[in-house]
Amino acid sequence: MALISFTEHPASVGESYGEHFVTASGFGMTMLAAGLACLLHGVFPFLFHRTGSNAITALYRRMVTHRVGGEAPLPGADLSLDGAVDG
Repeated sequence: MALISFTEHPASVGESYGEHFVTASGFGMTMLAAGLACLLHGVFPFLFHRTGSNAITALYRRMVTHRVGGEAPLPGADLSLDGAVDG
């Protein structure tokens, strides 16, 4: 039973436990860094203008393109980062 808990979800997204650990950890670290940038932006509004929204867009794009089947739930959605300014 315990082994199933560690492997069932990763298998459902086409990953081994190790692959899922690395991918999920990368997402988590990106979210922590973007969250910190958002908190700093709240105090210093001249910093990190688009860091949070750029991180969300990039994570969403990465998740959708690596999803089993690779289809976006919002067909035709523009997820480009063209013209975005890192802050």
